[in-house]
Formats: sequence, C-alpha cells, structure tokens
Amino acid sequence: MEIHYSKQAIKFLAKQNPTVRSRIITAVMMLPAGDVKKLTGQPYYRLRVGDYRVLFARDGYIIEVAKIDNRGQVYKN
Repeated sequence: MEIHYSKQAIKFLAKQNPTVRSRIITAVMMLPAGDVKKLTGQPYYRLRVGDYRVLFARDGYIIEVAKIDNRGQVYKN
C-alpha cells in the first residue's frame, strides 16, 4: 500500500510534538484498520485518532491523505 500526504497534512504533522506525530502516522500506516467512516456527500473517508481527524481518499492501493486537523476544524473549508 502506498500513502501520499498533501502539503497541508505534512505542515500539520510538522507542527505537532513527536508523540502526537507518531500516533497519527502509526494510525495512517495501519489503514484500513481503525475507526474509519465514509463521509456523506464527499469522496473522503475519515480516520479518528484521539482528538484528531485524518481525511483520506482510497484509490486501489494508493491512499491520499488530504487533510489532518483537530476534530472541530477538519470539516470546515
């Protein structure tokens, strides 16, 4: 499985402390396992990692991580 991170996702991970960063990266690496739900009206799935949400799209063996943010902010445009 191949994982691609968007520019926003890389910037968000860079701002986090090492503990949070490793938790999020570990959860993404273990996809499709975890608390994953399909978002209605959008082509994305969301992965819940504590108080953080990871929005991603699946295309065969490629996972495109579109956005990572706090749970209250991730769904806003």
